[in-house]
Amino acid sequence: MRAAAPAGGGALAAAVAAGTGPRALLMRLAMFLVLLVAAQISDGSLHAGSHWFILAGYAASSVWVGLTARRRHGERLAWIATLLDAALAVYVVLEYMMAAADGPGQSAEVVSRLPAFLLLLESGLTLRLRHTIVFAALVTGIWAAVLAAGIAAGSPALAPSVGPQVFGLLSFVVASGFVIEGVARLRGTLEAMLRLEHERAALARFVPAGIDLVGPDGGGALHSRHACLLALDIRGFSALTRAFGETEVVGWLLAVRALCHAAVTAHGGLVDKYVGDGVLAQFIAGPPGAQAAAALACTREVQGRLRAMNRARRRAGLPALGLTASLHAGEVLVGVFDDGQRAEFTVLGPAMNALARIERRAKQEDLAIAVSKRFLRLLGPGAPPARRVPRHPGEEDCPDLFGLEADAVPAAP
Repeated sequence: MRAAAPAGGGALAAAVAAGTGPRALLMRLAMFLVLLVAAQISDGSLHAGSHWFILAGYAASSVWVGLTARRRHGERLAWIATLLDAALAVYVVLEYMMAAADGPGQSAEVVSRLPAFLLLLESGLTLRLRHTIVFAALVTGIWAAVLAAGIAAGSPALAPSVGPQVFGLLSFVVASGFVIEGVARLRGTLEAMLRLEHERAALARFVPAGIDLVGPDGGGALHSRHACLLALDIRGFSALTRAFGETEVVGWLLAVRALCHAAVTAHGGLVDKYVGDGVLAQFIAGPPGAQAAAALACTREVQGRLRAMNRARRRAGLPALGLTASLHAGEVLVGVFDDGQRAEFTVLGPAMNALARIERRAKQEDLAIAVSKRFLRLLGPGAPPARRVPRHPGEEDCPDLFGLEADAVPAAP
């Protein structure tokens, strides 16, 4: 099974920004209408024919960008829209600045700044941080350069509006800082939320509902955490296969797998994988003590279900089946391991290697239930009676082992 590759933060933000396209187009057209009305109210004679030509061209280009956004390269059109917005904002500011000698009045000063501020907000709403920065830089740079040039030249036409223009420029710079900071924060929050949802969606294919392995800080597709591990194997499976044949035994194996899966799931565990006649399960929800209690209760239920199955098998003239359960605990790396060809949810780490050694020793000692010393300690005062299994030469790398009787395993709390 191939896991979907996680989308990068830029791609996620771009996808969200793409959804704002139609609304951004409506905002541009609404602002276009506002400018038309404001121009007439302030002073219709102030504007030359080029003013109406520029506004009409901006409206037409905005409609073109909006209609072709889904059929053309989205990022390229987004840059075109950003440059159009900056050009309109600069044009209106400079037009009113150059015409200040005609006494446009306070309303004209307000109208001259309106496009810059409205388009700054529109650029921010697209969540394209670089576009917002470029827009703010272009408008600020050209506005400041023309104003500085006019002041340096001592232009009499500019003198009456120097104060309002400086105030307007500083206000735009401050507003740009707030908008850029807000966009950066919103993008960061949104990307973090989408990344967590992506991780949860990837894990949802492997993890039952109700178990959330993704913390608030995410941490990537793999997580280091404590787990209690349970390995279940059919005892004497090879001998059964030789005696009854593979076709007959396969049905028994599937029945045992279903039995184990039901018990593991009922106690909040995860069936990691099936390996031959074995079942590997992990308990990773809750604190370590709760994991151990759930794993042991699951083992008791598996043994109880197996006894019921064996009673039915004996009545049918079939041999009874036995299971060896091996339990261990420790830190593991949990998550979806994807090599680009196949994705698998599993655990890795020293605890898994130790479990394999415990399982081997449990089979050699013919134990129904074998637990490591670390696992037994997690059970605390409620641990069932256990007998220590002596260590033999060559088993130094295996954890201290204890054997439990199936009937001695306590019920779930």
